[in-house]
Amino acid sequence: MAREVWRDSAENEAASAVFHLMQQLIDQYRVNRPVMPLVVAQAEDAGAGPDIDSRVEQIVRQVHRANQLRRVPVKLLDDHGATPYEAALSMVRALTERPWETRGTSQYKPFTFPRSRLLDAIEQATATVLERQPERVSARSDRDERILEQLGSLRWRASRSGRNNWWDSLRASIRPETFLGAVFIAVLSVLLGEIGWLLTALVAAAALLGLAVVRLVTTAAPPLLWLRRASRWLATTSSLAASSTAYPSDGWSWFSPSRSWRVIRARAAAVAERVADAGAGVEHARQFHLELRVQALLEDLLDSYRPHAPDWRRGKRTVPPVVFLPTATHDNGGVLLINAINNVRSRRSEVDPLLLLASLPAAQIMRHTPPLPQEPAANSGAARSGARARYESWVDDLSVGQAPAAAVTLAWVLRLPLSTGQLTHEHAHAQLVTERVRRTWAWWVMSRTTVALVLVGALLGAFLWSEHWKETYCYGPLVGRSTDAVRLPGPEGAKECIGVATAPEVLFAEGNGLELSGVGEGVTFERIERAIRDQNADIKPGEPHVTIVYAGPLTGTDRNKEDTRKGLEELTGVFLHQRFVNETADRSVKLRVLTANGGQDMLRQTTAARKIVEVARRDDSVVGVVGLGRNTTESAAATGLLQRAGLPVVNTTNSDSDLAREYPNYFGLAATDEEQADVLGLLAGQLADKLQDPQAVVLSRRVGNEDKDRYTTEQRRVGKEMLEASGFTLPADSDDDGTQYSLSKDGGSANLDGPLQRICGGDRVPDALYFAGRVEDVNTLMSGLGQTSGCSEKAITVFTGDDLTKARFDDATKLAEKVTLYYGSTAPMSRGGGRTFYEDSRRSLESLLPEGKRLEPLPKGRPPYEDKLYASGQTVISYQATAALYAAATRSDNPRSAAETWATLYSVALHDMPTGTVTFRGTIPYAAQKVHGLNIMKVTRPGPDAEIRIVCGRATGDPAVLTRKDCRVR
Repeated sequence: MAREVWRDSAENEAASAVFHLMQQLIDQYRVNRPVMPLVVAQAEDAGAGPDIDSRVEQIVRQVHRANQLRRVPVKLLDDHGATPYEAALSMVRALTERPWETRGTSQYKPFTFPRSRLLDAIEQATATVLERQPERVSARSDRDERILEQLGSLRWRASRSGRNNWWDSLRASIRPETFLGAVFIAVLSVLLGEIGWLLTALVAAAALLGLAVVRLVTTAAPPLLWLRRASRWLATTSSLAASSTAYPSDGWSWFSPSRSWRVIRARAAAVAERVADAGAGVEHARQFHLELRVQALLEDLLDSYRPHAPDWRRGKRTVPPVVFLPTATHDNGGVLLINAINNVRSRRSEVDPLLLLASLPAAQIMRHTPPLPQEPAANSGAARSGARARYESWVDDLSVGQAPAAAVTLAWVLRLPLSTGQLTHEHAHAQLVTERVRRTWAWWVMSRTTVALVLVGALLGAFLWSEHWKETYCYGPLVGRSTDAVRLPGPEGAKECIGVATAPEVLFAEGNGLELSGVGEGVTFERIERAIRDQNADIKPGEPHVTIVYAGPLTGTDRNKEDTRKGLEELTGVFLHQRFVNETADRSVKLRVLTANGGQDMLRQTTAARKIVEVARRDDSVVGVVGLGRNTTESAAATGLLQRAGLPVVNTTNSDSDLAREYPNYFGLAATDEEQADVLGLLAGQLADKLQDPQAVVLSRRVGNEDKDRYTTEQRRVGKEMLEASGFTLPADSDDDGTQYSLSKDGGSANLDGPLQRICGGDRVPDALYFAGRVEDVNTLMSGLGQTSGCSEKAITVFTGDDLTKARFDDATKLAEKVTLYYGSTAPMSRGGGRTFYEDSRRSLESLLPEGKRLEPLPKGRPPYEDKLYASGQTVISYQATAALYAAATRSDNPRSAAETWATLYSVALHDMPTGTVTFRGTIPYAAQKVHGLNIMKVTRPGPDAEIRIVCGRATGDPAVLTRKDCRVR
């Protein structure tokens, strides 16, 4: 229910009748917007005394008090002026220049009066010029020019108290209680989280300066003057058409500033002339001036209730503006004001919302404005003769002559004659009540507060979403975020950036100072990734190119950057071939490389594969994937995702035995675990033949809840099968947890004490041990075998997989004296060609160093592939994988699609590569690809003097099957 705001008793019947009439007109305005009259209450008896007139006046004041507190815009007018004209003009100015009484509690913001302010400016300019020309000796045209010049100095706006300056404009712009100030603070809050405090401070300073300038300019020199509402009204209103016939209203145009400006100046000069004549006492000019001010007032009020406005003002203002004249007489200008409003309304077709209530003394007669003389007075300075002169006089008179004649009734005046009985009868003390006018839904939806709250809420939401995006994506600003790389928790809880680096801001190796080994020392991981970006940037738009995605473990733990060495070495091989293609090879199709991170130890392969698929759907130049070189429980799912997307995978060092048999898009360059075990079995068989009742055991890493490593699981399987097939006897409980070890809780060293105690403390110490673990656990294993009683005194042969290729046999490695270690190497560089590759790659890496720095030369006297830069084989294999995929994607030196690349891979044959001939010829889908090269390596003697030699092997692409004759135990 609406809240009651006023209650009083009706002193008489007349008060009750007038009160209810006014309340009905006000309250019904929301429903059907009735035509608003000029209500004039007057005692019916012309001979009534002052007491009766006072009662009528009290009715007006009582209705005024009843509507003061209910959000109705009201204004009580008092007379101030020496003459009726001056008093009426003062009341009009009071309505446009002074706040209405409900300024703070209105339904909507206070009224604005731009048209009235424009007339104020013309009046001020005219008054200033006349003060400087008291005798008016100058020509009229000269006076008009001076008035227009003065208007220009006022910027066509009425001056107000105080002066605009930079400091005031600045303070007014940043006040937090203002709409603009609240938005300004909210935007700065968002920017602070986006670009940091320094840039935010610079943006804030620039914005404050801009706001101050805009505020100063808009309050002093409004831009696009001819488009202002007030200027458009001055140029188009029909009331001034007769006063400026040289430039009629159709001269104004949205698209013609110069012509519109001429119309505005001409009409302003015409108004200024009438204002000057009105100040000189010309009655005709005074009536024109007053009625023009009234017209501007009504136009401004009508505009405040205009429908279809962007601020929905018509829906917010549901009550009319109400003006109260407690006493309207001919002397105090009240009757003259009512007549002026009536005359303006009679000439215009629009219905304005103004409601007026006035009391007229009983002795006064409400009559129309007396007709003006048809001929101007002789001393007016405007006397004319002749037909043309009469026409010009007629035109001048037309601006006010359109008002009704004296004999016509006042059409817009609603007279309420009140009898003496009505004014004196107490009417049983009837209660009069008013209630607060409710604000409409439009006010709540489109108020400054709502808009500010919505905007601030949107900015706050954008800020929160920005923070969410920053936590979700590797590059997640408000605008231009990249969804191709996301942040996910790593093995130790720290966030890792997983996905494809398609945005320049996403750099997986950023800050990673891990350097290449051997002659590559000094080239960091971050420099390699940036070098790939530089190569991509050098490809011109529209230049033929294919895109290859490298997917590998590009991030690791912060405490141990060595975890990322595999990714560093593989990415180096990709870069070397990219540079060879783009800079040194005579190829018209360039090679673009995108990096995709599968996380530490490739434990997020599936997520990376999904992001690669998303990128490939948008970019037709993506032809396949290189990498995925670590076998985890997600390897099969990742390969399947890429298969369904039509993307071939040229794998680097993943030795899974099943992927090629299950997925036709999988092309592996590394010998599988089964292939390695078969060759190791040749040696194991020879050892078993020399022993009586040979015993062996398989020691493997236990798979925990968070461990997705599938390599050790498969190594355990193939190792057990190989030993059994070679003649070794395995313990009956070899499948239980007794021969499995776990890692420490912090993910560090292997806990081998328990398993080694059981293996070495048994009745029979095994002759052979197959280690199904990772290279990082080998040091602990060797130390344990050399120190655990039972094993330290016996010669033991240890077999393991290709992961040991990454081992460094230096002071950190302690091999037991009586232990012989055999492992498979999937990069048989000793059997391949491409001898220029090593020196070329060293020069390519040297180009990444700062100017003046050089890499160490390759060692002389021994093969270059024995340098630590190449020894692990990962750089060489990734180089060859990139070369194979690029060759299939650019057959006949034309870029091909991913599907064509997939099909062409089966016919690729790259000769003279570092490990032999890289080819998949002769292989078929869903079958083992037996074209892989490998070497079997033997390691003896402990410490830095460890002796490593090649037992046997075959080059990549060599179909020959190794036999015991090739692989002999010595």
